Formats: sequence, C-alpha cells, structure tokens
Amino acid sequence: MEFDTHVTTVNNNDKPESGTFPNKRQRKKSMVWEYFTVQSVGAGITRAYCKQCKKSFAYISGSKLSGTSHLKRHITLGICQVLRQKNEQSLYCNTDASRDSANRPKKRTRAASEYPGNGSLFDQERCNHDIAKMIILHDYPLHMVEQQGFINFVRSLQPQFNPLHLSSVEANCVSMFHRKKLNMLNLIKGIPAQVNLSLDLCTSNQATRYVFVRGHFIDGDWNMHHPILKVITVPFSDCDDSLTQGVVTCLSDWHLDGRLFTLAFDKSFSSETMIGNLRGLLSFKSPLILNGQLLNQNCYARVLSRLAVDTLCSLRETIGKVRESVKFVNSSDSHKNKFFELKQQLQVPSMVDLLIDDQSKWNTTYHMLVAACELKEVFTCFDAFDPDYKTIITMGDWKRVQTLCTYLKFLYDAANILTDKPYPTANVFFCEVSKLQEEMTHAAFTDDPFLSSLIMPLYEKFDQYWRESCLILAIAVALDPRHKMKLVEFTFAKIFVEDAESWIRIVEDRLRELFIEYNTQMLPFAATDGDEFFLKTEPYEEESCDNSIFYGEDVLSDYEILISDLKSELDEYLEAPLLPMVQEFDILSWWKLNGFKYPTLSRIASDILSIPVSTLFGDSVFDTKIRKMDSYKSSLSSSTLEALICTKDWFQYESLPIDVTNALVKLEF
Repeated sequence: MEFDTHVTTVNNNDKPESGTFPNKRQRKKSMVWEYFTVQSVGAGITRAYCKQCKKSFAYISGSKLSGTSHLKRHITLGICQVLRQKNEQSLYCNTDASRDSANRPKKRTRAASEYPGNGSLFDQERCNHDIAKMIILHDYPLHMVEQQGFINFVRSLQPQFNPLHLSSVEANCVSMFHRKKLNMLNLIKGIPAQVNLSLDLCTSNQATRYVFVRGHFIDGDWNMHHPILKVITVPFSDCDDSLTQGVVTCLSDWHLDGRLFTLAFDKSFSSETMIGNLRGLLSFKSPLILNGQLLNQNCYARVLSRLAVDTLCSLRETIGKVRESVKFVNSSDSHKNKFFELKQQLQVPSMVDLLIDDQSKWNTTYHMLVAACELKEVFTCFDAFDPDYKTIITMGDWKRVQTLCTYLKFLYDAANILTDKPYPTANVFFCEVSKLQEEMTHAAFTDDPFLSSLIMPLYEKFDQYWRESCLILAIAVALDPRHKMKLVEFTFAKIFVEDAESWIRIVEDRLRELFIEYNTQMLPFAATDGDEFFLKTEPYEEESCDNSIFYGEDVLSDYEILISDLKSELDEYLEAPLLPMVQEFDILSWWKLNGFKYPTLSRIASDILSIPVSTLFGDSVFDTKIRKMDSYKSSLSSSTLEALICTKDWFQYESLPIDVTNALVKLEF
C-alpha cells in the first residue's frame, strides 16, 4: 500500500480539525511545543520535528496519539546534541541576554522552571546556594564548578542548570558566611554571660601559620555554644604581634571588648611577650584573680598527647617489634589464615582485631598494643608455625608492653571525655585529672625500677599541669551540686596529704574573691530582685587631699549589705545537701532552674562551666602532631579561607536547645 508523501505543516496554534485528536484539546500546552513542530506526512499520520536537530518522532497515527513524554526526554535529558552543545558553549560565552535568547528557543516562564518528570519548579538561585553549601560542608575545591565532569553530571539531572564560574561560587560562599555571621553576632550580643576564647594552631607548607579563635559561652537559655569566630593568618616572622592584633580584631568584630573571661591556648606556640599582651585583653585585669589561671596555657588534650608520645618513645624498639609482627600477619591472606589457625589450636579466646596503627594518632598505637598483648601467646609460637616469621619478641618485652598499656589506658580514658561528648562543661575534668595525678604519683614512687623509670618523667610534667590547673578545675567542680566542696576536700586530702588544708582554703578563698570581683565591677550598682541591677542615685564625695575617690556613707552601707548577701548566698549553696550521683545529670539545666535562688552564683557558673579546658575536641585529641593546612586552602585569600572554615563550623556545630523537662535536675527552694 502506498501513502501520500506530501508533507503539510500544521500550525501549533490552530484548532485541530474535528476527529484529528482523540481528546479534542483546543491547544497544545506542553513545554515541548516550544522545541517541536508537527507536520502531516500522510493520511492520518502526523510526526513531531525537533526545531534544533530536525529529527522526527511519532505523534499521531490514525486514532492513536503517542503523547509528549518521549519528546520531553529528547530535550530535557540532553539527547538533542544541537541543543546540548549550545548549552555547553554558554558557559564560556559572555553574550548578553538577547543573543542568548537567539541561540535557544524561547521558553514560556512556567515551562522554563520545570524539573524533568515531576513538574516542580527549578530555582537557579536556590541551586547556587546549595552548591555553595555543599562546597563548604565537604571541603570541596571552589574550582570544581568549572570542571566539565561536574557540569555534565548536574546537567544530566537538570539540563536547565546554568554553570557557575569560580568567582561566582566564591562570592556565594562569602555571602553565606556574612549572613551566618550576622545571626551569630545577634546571638552573642544577647548573652548575659561573658565569653571564653581558645586558640588552636595549624601549620602549613608556606611561611604562614593559622590560629583558629573559638568562642565558648552559655546563652540566656543555658545552651552551650562553641563557634569558630576568626581564623588569624600569622606569618612566622611576626608571630607575637600578628596573633595579638588578630585577637584584638576578633574581640572588636564580635563586640566582645571587656567581655573576655578566660583565654586558653597551648604553651607550645606562646612567648612571654604574647602572654603579657593577651593578659591585658581579659575582663579581669588583675593577674591575682584565680591565681592567674584565667589565662590558661595548658591545652588538656595536648598535655595528654605529649605524655603518651613520651611514653611510647621510651619503648620505641620494643613497640617497633610489635608493629612489624602485626604488619607481617596483615601482609597476606596466607599469613592471616595461619595466624588464625594457630590461635584456634592454642584456644586463645581473644576476639580483638589485629590492626596496624596510624602513628599520627597515639590511640591507634595503644589499641594495636592491647590487641597484640591479648595474642602474645600466638605470636610467641608463630615462628614455628610460619617459617617466614622472623621477629622475636621475648616474654620480658611483652611484660614491658603490658605495663606500658596499663598507664596508656589512664591517658586514653582521660582523653575520651573529649570524644564521648563534644565540648563538655568544665566540671567534668576535675575527677579525671585528679585520678591521673594520683596514678602518676603512685607509679613514679613505686619500688619497681622499670615502672618508676617509665612514669617518673611523665609524673614531673603532669604534676606541673596539675598545679597550674587544679584551682580552676576545683572551682568548676564546686559548682556541680552533686559535689560542691566535698569532692575537692576528699581529693586534696589524698593528693596533698598534710598540705591539703591550705590548698582547700585557697579554693574557698578564690571562690569568695570571685564573688566580690563580679559585684565590685558593677559598683556603684546595688542588687535587687533576681538578676536586675540598678544604678544608685545617692550622691558620693570626690574630695580628698590626694584626689582619690571616696564613696558616700550610704553607698558604703549598701556595699557592705551586698557583700553580706553574697556570703549568705554562697554559704547557703555550699551547705545545702548534695544531689544524688546521677550520671545523666544536666548541670546547665539545674543552674537554669535554680538561677533565681542563686543569682550571683549562677552568673559565675555560666562563665566558669563554659571555660575551654582543652583547645582540641573530637578525634583530634589523639593527634601526635600539630595539624597542617593543605596546599589548596593555603592558596586561598585569608578572607575566603576564614569564610569557608567558620561557615562549615557553624553549620556543623549549631547548638540545639536543651529540653529541661527531660533533664535530671532539681529545683531547690
């Protein structure tokens, strides 16, 4: 049968003849008709033609209508090579909107923003925002948006996506940083407490170091916050002045002048000049407040890491033998199978995984040694079972490794409080630090010559840390209503023995001095109900022979009453019964509920409990070396680098509100 091949063009806007379309639509409304035209090619046969590549598709055959899904796929999935090439060329062309419109078929507004297949709207601005957020969260390089593989992938999902230039995505990331910073600034402005800062160092392959300035504070709802506030670029040639000026700029940018309570950093990158400069930035200028421990030069995590590394170095040769043995077992499936077979024959019950360590993380070395010690019986016999195994580890070696593991475990447990819960409150450290001090003291002065020689160098270093930090840690635990001064008294009696009474008195005196300091800063203010303070309007005298200022009699009377009230409040808290020892106890919720009874003490608690005892948290607490900035990030401008690092931190560690109704707390009356 022959068909008439005469081609007749059909106007898309004309009303189809009656009986031509089964559904009798008056007008074709699909987005595809911006890209296709229909032509009659024979009796009852109509085909759709792509305006770009001229390829034809079935549309109408007799009474059968093929629909438009296959036509839409041709356009939206990039099957049309002509249209796809035009879209790809637009990335590198700087043509104006009119020229771009001439290169591609004009789309109706509704159709231009459809995702293929689901009819939802495509928002280019939202897509740009999400790409910037993705780059920030996952540390992707900014130039990935110009890589052809990324462009092809995104266009396979959404052909209408317009690729971005590096400068555009960089601007989007910086803009996101400024928006988030404004929100953070509003939060900090509204907090009633002071702010603590910690400084953490990061090196690079360039002649530059980077210092991350992290804020630590409690807001009005007693939620903890730990945002990175600034990334300071510090050249090696001008470290002290650049760092000090960077901290000053940070305080100014975040409106924290006069609100800095403590500053924590590690003494490994500090100098006397820098320490003197930084001390002048504290809200309490006197170095006598808390015996100068408001300027904390001991990062808890770095102290533990240095002790662990020193311990491992003392048995470097023996640990090397164990490491080579573990490497041998893991070097092939044959060795693994033989080792497992011998383990079964010897009926060694250990189920630990025998893994090689990462020497940049001391906890992995600890786990490797523990696992090897559990399998020492297998290693001892393995040379007879597998002749390729040549390493000899004596029983004396194993005994020394086991002793080493015993004391590494104390360090490991002490460090784990920084990994179990991100940024714990300061009250949790006293127990761990005092326990470690007791164990170190006992081991250092033991009659065992090997143990004493192993631990004595560690004890001398940790004892210095203990004496420089125990005061602030004791005051923090005294603000825990489960312990108060009772735990301090009990612990000091064991550690300081005959000197315990004087050390306990120091803690009590410094706590009372802190009460007075908090309120004398506010004179001539007088306390009223709750947390409100009002300026006294009574006149005071300013005349004296030496031009010193004397307060009037009424003001001095109010001051004496104020100090008396403070002592009553502190004594009432310390003399109240201890709360039960509940591990899930939420100390912040307790102070939130009891702040009205202890208004002055609660203000001190909000500052003390948020003190950063460590500048490192998470898995980085086990690092044996200072972190190094990679070459790509080091190549970025300081403003872009700060934007990427700070915004990622704010996305990742945004504080969640505390549900006080579920917290194990007690309201005192």
